[in-house]
Amino acid sequence: MGEDGNDAETDGGVRAYTVRLELVDEPGELLRALAPIADNGGNLLSIHHERGNMTPRGHIPVEVDIECPPDRFDGIVDALRDAGVNVIQAGAEHYGEEINVLLIGHLVEQDLSETLSRIESEAHSAVRDLSLAAPDGTEDVSSARIRLAIDSGKTDAAVASIRSIGSAKDLTVVEPLQGGEGA
Repeated sequence: MGEDGNDAETDGGVRAYTVRLELVDEPGELLRALAPIADNGGNLLSIHHERGNMTPRGHIPVEVDIECPPDRFDGIVDALRDAGVNVIQAGAEHYGEEINVLLIGHLVEQDLSETLSRIESEAHSAVRDLSLAAPDGTEDVSSARIRLAIDSGKTDAAVASIRSIGSAKDLTVVEPLQGGEGA
C-alpha cells in the first residue's frame, strides 16, 4: 500500500475539497483548468460552471469538487496557479477579511480590467464587488469602489500593494473603507 502513494490511508485516505476558480469565457478554458487537477492526482467529483453569472471582471465563476490524499492538495492548487488559473478559494483557504477601497482617476483610460487583475494577483485578494461611477463620461475622471476579500492578517500588505498599483497608474487610493457589505 505504501509504494503507490496510499500512505495517506493511515490518516484518513482521500478527502474531498472544493476549489473556486475564475475563468475567461473562451473555448478550452475549463479543460485547461481541469488538467492540472488530474495531472496531480486529483479525482473530479463535480463541476458547477456558473456561465450565466459573471464576476465583476467579466469572468465565469467555476466551483470544482475534487478528492485526493491531503498531501497532494497543495500541489494541485499550486499547479492550477502555475497554469495561470485564477484560484479564488481552495479547500480551507478562505479569505478571512474584507475591505473596501476607492480608486479615483482615469480608470477606464488606465485599463480598469488590468488594474483589477493586478490587485488580485499582487495584493493576493479577490474582487467581490465593484461599483464604477463616471459622471462626466468614461474619458474623464471616474471612481470605483472595490470590495476585496483578503487572507486574514494580510490587510496591511494588500493595502500597500494597492497603493503601489495606484501610484503607478496615477490613481488616488482611498482605503480602507470599513465594512464589506454596506460601506
